[in-house]
Amino acid sequence: MKKISIIFFTLLISVSLKTTAQSDPYASNVTTLDRTIKTLYSVISGEKGQARDWKLFKYLFRPEAKLIPTGTNKQGVHVARYMTPQGYIDSSGKWLVDNGFFEKETARSVHKFGNIAQVFTTYEAYRSEADEKPFMTGINSVQLLYDNNRWWIVNIYWQQASKKNPIPKEFKAKR
Repeated sequence: MKKISIIFFTLLISVSLKTTAQSDPYASNVTTLDRTIKTLYSVISGEKGQARDWKLFKYLFRPEAKLIPTGTNKQGVHVARYMTPQGYIDSSGKWLVDNGFFEKETARSVHKFGNIAQVFTTYEAYRSEADEKPFMTGINSVQLLYDNNRWWIVNIYWQQASKKNPIPKEFKAKR
């Protein structure tokens, strides 16, 4: 009887996972850490005039997630701005489409413990995929949580590089 119960339970889980995958078109985008990060970059990238899949963008994040750009204000003070995924869409979505924007990962450093991960992902930003030189570079610090089903982005905290603050050697691509 125990063997029959185990077989039934295994079949039930298999059917449940197939049903979930079929009813959730975005599920494959968050099954691995690598896939989640690649989806993040791809979903905000596109040519001028190209709509973004904001539903997929929001799907990547925990409901309480924050996007935190940092920079230096006119007074020289380092500041951070806290946004929800919807707040990011509201403040940057139109600009991304109106101007064209491709963010490409050039290097990655991953630290995992249990179900959490911290990813430093170095990026270059272009206005078009055809551009040869980036107009901006920086580092995204992405914190993620794995809930035994998928990866969730908890926060993205980023800073642009500058002449005063270039990308450190340890976060550049090995070429």
